[in-house]
Amino acid sequence: MVREILKLGNLKLYETSQEITKEDTDLIKGWVTDLHDTLMEYRKIYGAGRAVAAPQIGVQKRLLYMFMDKAYVFINPVMTFPDDEKYELMDDCMSFPGLIVRVTRYKRADISYLDENLKPQKMHLEGDFSELLQHEYDHLDGILATMRAVDNKSFYMEQMKRNF
Repeated sequence: MVREILKLGNLKLYETSQEITKEDTDLIKGWVTDLHDTLMEYRKIYGAGRAVAAPQIGVQKRLLYMFMDKAYVFINPVMTFPDDEKYELMDDCMSFPGLIVRVTRYKRADISYLDENLKPQKMHLEGDFSELLQHEYDHLDGILATMRAVDNKSFYMEQMKRNF
């Protein structure tokens, strides 16, 4: 089901998400479906969107969904950084369409998580994937890209492509 994406300023976006527990097992499939449907609807409207975090649709759980060449589900992810190399980039977010923020991110990251079958997985990320999952992972801790701005002059408005 397509869910409303919480927008910048909604206090729920600043909350730390809870781990998914055994009691949540029966709810995971529905949450993943909602994340997928919401991401696809966003793509249809804005022509963009690669991933979404559960808190963005009001589910305060540690769950990320990414759809590139296929679907990726990250349950209770833990992210670490193998080195200190960083770079600056322009970051956008489904919670504030049209606003671009200059941020600094790690060039490489490692992520450990449970997949949709609750099997432990690990992934090494570089470049775009590293940046993307750092952005989504931040949502789990109530951190938005606006809070990672390089300085107070790092905000830009862009004309969004809308497919109405």
